[in-house]
Amino acid sequence: MNNVVKTILSLVTVLVLTVSVAFANGEKNPKTNATNSIEVKHIGNYENQPIFQLNLTASEADEFTITLRDSDGNVLYADKVKGTNITKKFLLTTQEIGDNLVTIEVKAKKNAKAEVYTINRKQNLIEEMYVTKVK
Repeated sequence: MNNVVKTILSLVTVLVLTVSVAFANGEKNPKTNATNSIEVKHIGNYENQPIFQLNLTASEADEFTITLRDSDGNVLYADKVKGTNITKKFLLTTQEIGDNLVTIEVKAKKNAKAEVYTINRKQNLIEEMYVTKVK
């Protein structure tokens, strides 16, 4: 009889743990399921100065801190924005930054995780020669 009670208790324990895990997996935690998509791209030039666009898409409204720094750590731009779909455009003055590296840091308030992007200016001089047969 003692073995039967132990077996039943073991089965009940396994059943309770299985149901608990199933319910726990079904619950949604907004902090872990919130997804943020960040994109930084070069969209063109204005008077020979590069323009970059930052796109933030969040599944839930959040507050983001955006910081641009040069390679010496000087803050070129800092702002806090709120929302789910945010677009910011930045015009970088190449005379001021030269060939230095620029970093863009985007930090979400809810998960406190920062994503960092770098902008590296590189100039290439391409000289091409063509030979064409004339009739």
